[in-house]
Amino acid sequence: MDLQIDDFYKDCAAGLLQLYQAFPRRIALYVEDLIGPEQPDEFGLPSKRHESCLAALLWLAEEGYLRYDSTLHFEALDQAVLSEKGFLRMSRVVPHDAQLDQPLPPSLLRVRASLAQQLREALRGADGERLARLARLIFDDRANPQAPSDTV
Repeated sequence: MDLQIDDFYKDCAAGLLQLYQAFPRRIALYVEDLIGPEQPDEFGLPSKRHESCLAALLWLAEEGYLRYDSTLHFEALDQAVLSEKGFLRMSRVVPHDAQLDQPLPPSLLRVRASLAQQLREALRGADGERLARLARLIFDDRANPQAPSDTV
C-alpha cells in the first residue's frame, strides 16, 4: 500500500484549503499547521513526514496551484497564495459528491457543492477514500468539461 500517496493527498488538500480560506490574501503556510508537531531527528533535521508535507506544497507550487515568495527554513512557505488555477480548482462545483438532498438557497448549494467544502468535510470526517477521490479532482484537467478554461 502506498501510504505516502494518502499523506500527499491529505497535505495537498489541507494546504490548498488554508490558502482558499485566506484567498486572496498572502499567508505564511506552516507545515506544522497542516500535519501537527513532528519531532526532528537526532541531528535536528525535520522528520520524513514533515519533509514530505513540505515537498507536497513545493510540488503544488511547481505545478502552478499556488505561488509563494520564499521558504522559511523547513517550516513554511512565506507569502503563499492560490494561483488562478488553484482558486478555480478549489471553487469547482462537484455536485455528484455533495449531499444536496435538502432544499437550500442556490448560494448554499453552490458552496456545499464546491470542491473546497467537500475536501473540508472529508478531512474533518477522516474519510481517506473520499479524500483521495476528491484530491484527484484537483489534479484532473478533465474533471470539469464545462470549464475548459480552469487551467492556466
